[in-house]
Amino acid sequence: MFWIGRSLWMLVVIGLLVSGWGAPVGALPAKSAIKDAATLLRNALPIDSPEARDLQHSLEGMPRQANLKRWGALHKEVERLQNLVTAQVSLLDDVRPEAQGTATALLSELATELAPLREAIDQKKRDPIKPLTAQALATVGELEALMVKGFPYEIPAKYQHLPQLKGRAIVELTTSQGTVLVTVDGYSAPITAGQFVDLVNRGFYDGTTFSRADENYYLQAGDPPGADIGYVDAAGNLRTIPLEIRLTDNKPPVYEKPLTDELWGLEAGPSLPFSVYGTLAMARPGNDPNGASSQFFIYLFESDLTPAGLNLMDGNYAPFGYVTQDDGVLYKLRLGDEIQRARVVSGLENLVLPAPPSA
Repeated sequence: MFWIGRSLWMLVVIGLLVSGWGAPVGALPAKSAIKDAATLLRNALPIDSPEARDLQHSLEGMPRQANLKRWGALHKEVERLQNLVTAQVSLLDDVRPEAQGTATALLSELATELAPLREAIDQKKRDPIKPLTAQALATVGELEALMVKGFPYEIPAKYQHLPQLKGRAIVELTTSQGTVLVTVDGYSAPITAGQFVDLVNRGFYDGTTFSRADENYYLQAGDPPGADIGYVDAAGNLRTIPLEIRLTDNKPPVYEKPLTDELWGLEAGPSLPFSVYGTLAMARPGNDPNGASSQFFIYLFESDLTPAGLNLMDGNYAPFGYVTQDDGVLYKLRLGDEIQRARVVSGLENLVLPAPPSA
């Protein structure tokens, strides 16, 4: 059976008890967890633009600065960002040539969005600042996506027989409780994301159910009817994929083995951590890190039970995206609920399928 395992959940709890809330073996170094999917997806974009990252991170920090009533510093910062956006040149230098027109329009839109943000700061109004920065950050994310110049690394030759997602895709899951949208990130997990998007495009998940669930922990789906435990290709072979985890150091993913403290590096963490309510990852047999096929789970992150630095999911399972729109549907889904239809809304052009074998 493919599973994420109550035993691993118990390891988290045992780790907390044994460690006295210190980091248990295999966990990441303790640091503030980012719990916002949009922020993590922006961070995972393979771009090299100090100006864009400066703009992004400055906006992300403004709600906290407002809560601390640092109005003088905020005034100077938003004024600096307005000047950066108005000048445009340094930001446009990092945009792909064919996307310059779109980027110019986005910068004009961003300049308009910064005006009410500055007004709220000057009037020392805290409540509007979070939604106003979120609106501006959505535009920044679109701008940063235009700075990606091709796929950032080579996928090992031994995996070229598997589907690959060289970019991002949006998948819509229509369930018996409503619809959710998933952003699938091939920059961080091209093989895992490719497997999922390929199966969605084949209609594999249509009519399947959430076959394992704990409403306080996870929802699991993708187990096909009958004796099969995953996707079986036309030749009758179960198609499995290797464990695939990419770190924030911009290097290619690490394959085929769970990551221990020695492999994380001093500062690098996973580019897609299990710190977001609605993290998607592949399920696998407990004793085989490279046995994932079609079954996936949606992790229902609970910060009180898995605080930053104590999450044993990271490094053991392969995340490939986040639920980015659900209107409360995840809270309603239960064991036995159905995925009525799964479809690729956008990004299908980023799916690279292996060449068929020669006759």
